[in-house]
Amino acid sequence: MITNQVIKICGITRESDALGAVAQGANALGFIFAPSPRNIDVETARDIIKRVPSDVLTVGVFRNAEIDEIVEIVRRANLTAVQLHGRESADDVSLLKAYVNTVIKAVVCDTELLSEFDESEADFLLVDGENPGSGEPHDFEPLRRVTLLTPVIAAGGLTPLTVSSVVRNYPISGVDVSTGVEIAPGIKDPVLVAQFVQAARDGFSQQLPS
Repeated sequence: MITNQVIKICGITRESDALGAVAQGANALGFIFAPSPRNIDVETARDIIKRVPSDVLTVGVFRNAEIDEIVEIVRRANLTAVQLHGRESADDVSLLKAYVNTVIKAVVCDTELLSEFDESEADFLLVDGENPGSGEPHDFEPLRRVTLLTPVIAAGGLTPLTVSSVVRNYPISGVDVSTGVEIAPGIKDPVLVAQFVQAARDGFSQQLPS
């Protein structure tokens, strides 16, 4: 499992985008199995993942899916992580830990929710806005008002122009982007991906100890 400086490109639908992102330095890729214009079928995801280096985290993104369904997709696609983007409970997180090494729980950037899931078995908390996948920026200030044991991945409205500042100024261990590096839903712009990865790296290199 990646333990720090996660740079995740989400909403992957094409092999060329996956391999291009990895070549630029992304160490996590997201495949969406929830309703979304970036939704991918299991067979396509599996074929892409076969060509991705084994040290890259391959993350299945789910929203309010049944645990059995998630486990089946993890098995069929050979995913190494799941990201829960709905009303999943801490118990759901615990159940999934028996089937997949890395569980990411997405929460709205709210102090109470962050504190609640910090006590779960999630490996990362992904802090997002009210409308995931919209590309809308949001306020990360609640991260300053809570001390978390679980590493945080920042998401929501990040772009190559904003990611470095977010990394430098908030206590986070990773970043996640989809809309901010696209030319169309699910179609990544290789130039924007390269710029995003470099900007994130620059931010991490300047990040102050938490």
